[in-house]
Amino acid sequence: MIVEQAVLKVAHERTKEFEHALRQAKPIIAEQKGFRAIRILRGSEDTAQYLLLVEWDDIDAHRVGFRQSADYDRWRSLLHGFYAEMPSVRYFGDNVLDV
Repeated sequence: MIVEQAVLKVAHERTKEFEHALRQAKPIIAEQKGFRAIRILRGSEDTAQYLLLVEWDDIDAHRVGFRQSADYDRWRSLLHGFYAEMPSVRYFGDNVLDV
């Protein structure tokens, strides 16, 4: 299992619209093969920033399965117009530390 992480920076005046669009987009990602869970946290200091955390079976479930699908085009059309800058995506979890 891996976790996809992205900080989403939204235009301040569009946060309510963005949150509405997220509610529409969530079922799209939730039905993807290899999807496990999604969590979206709003910034405490900057309420126009959101932390997106998505659990996938593996990186290919996201990069190949979802991002190369028609469903990703639907996801992108709902959400990408709100970003003040495009988020960078990072992956975590392949090497879990035993601490």
